[in-house]
Amino acid sequence: MTATEYKHIIIDDAGVPIIAGTTIKVIELVTAQNAYSWSPQELHLHYPHIKMSQIYSALAYYWDRKEELDADMERRYQYAEKLRREAGESPFVARMRSQGLLI
Repeated sequence: MTATEYKHIIIDDAGVPIIAGTTIKVIELVTAQNAYSWSPQELHLHYPHIKMSQIYSALAYYWDRKEELDADMERRYQYAEKLRREAGESPFVARMRSQGLLI
């Protein structure tokens, strides 16, 4: 783990920014904020184990490195989509489709 200039943000051994004292990645918090349009206070309601100071520190870290972290989020999304395509349809979905329960 490496300390940063942000009091509540550390960089793990894989180079991923993490909220100190948690296992929450900065991009996880930002993704939740973007997906649900949550304010910092709403993030705290949904992540009560994270202090407001940690939330604000994570958001500041993100905004100061927005391009870099957005590119990382896009890379992760593309990788997940690739795995989803390669995995194909699950046996459960195939069975439901064959029974006419899915279109």
